[in-house]
Amino acid sequence: MLLSRSAHAHLRSKILAEGIKEIIAELLLVDIINFITFIHSEQFANIQDVVNSSIELYFKHGTLAYGWGAEIVLDWGKVPAVTLDMEFRHQRVWVVFKLNLLAENSNVVIQHISFKNSGCSQEQETRLLIEALADARLQKKDPDEAFG
Repeated sequence: MLLSRSAHAHLRSKILAEGIKEIIAELLLVDIINFITFIHSEQFANIQDVVNSSIELYFKHGTLAYGWGAEIVLDWGKVPAVTLDMEFRHQRVWVVFKLNLLAENSNVVIQHISFKNSGCSQEQETRLLIEALADARLQKKDPDEAFG
């Protein structure tokens, strides 16, 4: 089945979110007041420490990183939302993305994705992402089982 470019982008965002679901779960355990304080006072090194402590449990060193940017939405009548700039780099895949942490339905928005020397189809590039995510994990998962 052929997908449009936007359909590939949506699929890749879902794949990436699924691939880092444990990190998302870990970060949602952090008290929201800590994120509010760190973001408001621009203590990005503290955010990096929190993010790194979650990443190191699941991913090889240097494959997933905090991008030193963060936002928080605190509006009356809305659920707080934390957005972290993130980067995934492994094998031939480089992804810059926003990780949106919400009480429910956290998600990933890919801002840039590249596949070094790929020359592949959209489907093949999506497969490269799946394989890179699986290989970047400390405990490797079968790519077909891990990311649907």
